[in-house]
Amino acid sequence: MRETIAVMAILALAVCVGRQAPAAEMQSVAVDGTAFVAALNDGRVMHSADLVGAVLTIDSSSGRLRLRIDTVERDPDAVAGSVWLHSFSVPAADGTWRNLCDAGPDGRRQGFPLAFRPREPDGVMEPAPTGIFELVCTAGARGKCVRFGYLPWRDEATRDLYNACVRMMRADYCGNGEATTRDGTLIDLYDDRRIQTLDQQSAREFEAGWTAAGAVCVNHVRIKENISLDSLAQRCPRLRGALGADCTEEHARSLGASLFNRSLP
Repeated sequence: MRETIAVMAILALAVCVGRQAPAAEMQSVAVDGTAFVAALNDGRVMHSADLVGAVLTIDSSSGRLRLRIDTVERDPDAVAGSVWLHSFSVPAADGTWRNLCDAGPDGRRQGFPLAFRPREPDGVMEPAPTGIFELVCTAGARGKCVRFGYLPWRDEATRDLYNACVRMMRADYCGNGEATTRDGTLIDLYDDRRIQTLDQQSAREFEAGWTAAGAVCVNHVRIKENISLDSLAQRCPRLRGALGADCTEEHARSLGASLFNRSLP
């Protein structure tokens, strides 16, 4: 399953929520942080935790979709604020329900909505109009960066860090949406706001400094089988002259980076 699903609108609440709740229709839905906020026509306002068991009929970028909310829990590992983890299911061809999200390194197959959408053509996440949001899976870079504490709804500076984190997690050096990492690769990340801090005992070495537009300089590439410094210079002309040993944390910071990472050389 891909990392996110673009949702244009929720059309209906297909089941009653709550054992004793009378049937009600959804009038509107919004997203607050990582939680749904649904307004019903009987005056009730329900949040994600109230919607467990509900089946939502939604319009997505790939067509109409039925989405069941199976469980909702507070993320025990979230940094810098509350994150609500949802288990989402969609109908399978055999009539059963299957999990929407693939498993991440921690085994979780969960996700959450974000009131953001990727900007064309660079994929930077920006605030979306009311009723439009993304369903983000925790196994992907967009979900991981929220759990790391880069909460894009908090303020513009944190949103920039969030987008820089997504670039960094994917090793998207050029900032064009082209990932060059490998699943399961371990890295250290840290930032000038100390949302994430450096493990001083790490044996990994400085890789790159990052902004929402991609890397500002690259000391070494993360996965040599996927890309080299020479091929990176060809693919991303703006990085020519900013590759190799001259790319230090201090130099990256002077070029505007506020998020950094280390990896095995």
